[in-house]
Amino acid sequence: MSLVVGLTGGIGSGKSAAAEEFARLGATVVDTDAIAHELTGAGGAAVPDIQRQFGTPFVDASGAMERKRMRSLVFSDAGEKQRLEALLHPLIRAESARRIERAAGPYVVLVVPLLVESPGYRERVGRVLVVDCPEALQIARVRQRSELPEAEVRRIIAAQIPREGRLAAADDVIDNSGTITALQQQVRERHRQYLQLARA
Repeated sequence: MSLVVGLTGGIGSGKSAAAEEFARLGATVVDTDAIAHELTGAGGAAVPDIQRQFGTPFVDASGAMERKRMRSLVFSDAGEKQRLEALLHPLIRAESARRIERAAGPYVVLVVPLLVESPGYRERVGRVLVVDCPEALQIARVRQRSELPEAEVRRIIAAQIPREGRLAAADDVIDNSGTITALQQQVRERHRQYLQLARA
């Protein structure tokens, strides 16, 4: 199998922007968040199990998981969070493995928000790439795009591994405290590096 780079970072760090640029440059991007959305979207493979385990109020009229209600539940109750993860994580892992196997690009970028916390994903990647920025910037970006209250954004950040822990686990770091142009430039540099490693 070709080189697999695990791309991670805290909420609002810029993982998606980095992944888009890697895809534009020709890497195969496998995004576990996107897979989770497919599994829990209208007609998604996980929805019948969600309805069985959590009840009808957690599925909306379109047949998708009721995200706002579920977010509220799992961020207020660690046991419920574990129950949802136990349901979703095996499905996400299996689908991401299938996509990595079918990858046509010169290397794979596997986007996993909780990569450092998830040993199963750590074992799958040859390198860990962290997209990093100060916490204040994370909060500002998330609030701008999602209109979540600051307290909720802080709760999400607190539920993730601390920034220092992510950076300690990184083989490579992209500093996304500047402009989108600066981010894209750093992605291009990493792309050149990963092409060389994939050929080696």
